[in-house]
Amino acid sequence: MTDVQRVLRALVLAIGLAWLVLTPARAYEPEILQMGVQRTPEAVYLSARLKLVPAAAVEDALLKGVPLYFAWQADVYRQRWYWSDKRMTTALRTLRLAYQPLTRRWRLSLSTDTGGVTGTGLQYALHQNFDSLAEALAGVGRVSHWKVADAARLQSEDKYRVEWHFRLDLSLLPRPFQIGMSNQPEWDIAVQKVLRVPMQAEPDPFPDSAPDLLPSDPPGESVAAEPGR
Repeated sequence: MTDVQRVLRALVLAIGLAWLVLTPARAYEPEILQMGVQRTPEAVYLSARLKLVPAAAVEDALLKGVPLYFAWQADVYRQRWYWSDKRMTTALRTLRLAYQPLTRRWRLSLSTDTGGVTGTGLQYALHQNFDSLAEALAGVGRVSHWKVADAARLQSEDKYRVEWHFRLDLSLLPRPFQIGMSNQPEWDIAVQKVLRVPMQAEPDPFPDSAPDLLPSDPPGESVAAEPGR
C-alpha cells in the first residue's frame, strides 16, 4: 500500500467517524395504526392505536423486572386569529408496564394522577394482566373513546384542535436507571400528532362503551382545565 493510499484510507475513516459522531441519534417513533377525534353533545373523545416494537435493550430491561412508564397527553386548543391559540384542557394518563417473573405474566396499570408525583407515588385506578409482551404493548399503545374535554367548555362557532403526545416517560424511573438513557435513541420512544375537532357535535354511537383492554375513562379520571377562557 502506497503512502497516498494510506492517507486516503485514513481520511475516509476519519470522515466516517465524524459522521457517526455528528449525526444526531434518531428517536423511535411508533407507527400510528389509527387515530381520530369525535365530538358529541357531552364531550370530545380521542381514539388512537399505535404499533409498539421496543428495542432489545428496552425489552431486556423489562424482562429483568424494571417497570416502564408510558404517558399519554392530550391538549385541546381554541384557535384565535388575534392572538396565540388558547389551551382549554389537558388530559393525562400514565401506564405502568411490569413483568412478573413468578407468574410469567405482564401487568399493566393505569393512573390518571396529574400532580407530577414520581413513579412510585402514582395511584393506579385499574390493573390488567397479559400473557405476552405483545398483548401488553397493544394495551399501552391504545386509547379508545378517551374523554379529553367537556363539551360545555367548547363553543360551536369556534375552531378547536387536539394535540396528543405519547412517550416513554423516563423521568418516572428510579434515578440510577435514568443515567445515560437520554443519549440512547432506543429509549427515546415518542410520537406527537394534531387533529382537528369537528365543528358540529354528533350523537355518541357508543355512550356506554369501553375499549377491549383498559377502559379509557375509568371512574375517578379527571380532565384538568385551564383557568379562564
